[in-house]
Amino acid sequence: MSLVKFNNGKSNALVPGIDDIFESFFNDSFLSDRMVSRVPAVNICETDADYHIELAAPGLRKEDFKINLDRNILSISVEQKTEHTEKTKKYNKREFNYTSFVRSFALPDSADDASIEAEYKDGVLMISVAKKEEARSVTRQIEIK
Repeated sequence: MSLVKFNNGKSNALVPGIDDIFESFFNDSFLSDRMVSRVPAVNICETDADYHIELAAPGLRKEDFKINLDRNILSISVEQKTEHTEKTKKYNKREFNYTSFVRSFALPDSADDASIEAEYKDGVLMISVAKKEEARSVTRQIEIK
């Protein structure tokens, strides 16, 4: 048995440099950034009393968000459609923009699902999930004997 190298049908011998041009075009960050769907960045932190989720979503309105809790899964979704129509002399120009994403988070058992609050301010959606009373960390001074 012998090992045979397979080149996937690429032949650089006929036209050298063509593959490099196409590869640099399709791997360009300007083009690839628009081909990949984006989801907003999220910061998650925990304090003694609650959990905080911050979702960076500038350009949206609070009406665009839907926040659902199904069992212990907190889902944040956005579906936004915008249409801009410009009528000039003999043609119409229409631009459609459609934005949609879903981010889901599994809440721990210590989260109090009855105490969830959300606020959208300055392009950041802030969600606060309170901890159950028994899960809050209690600090106390221990006396040394």
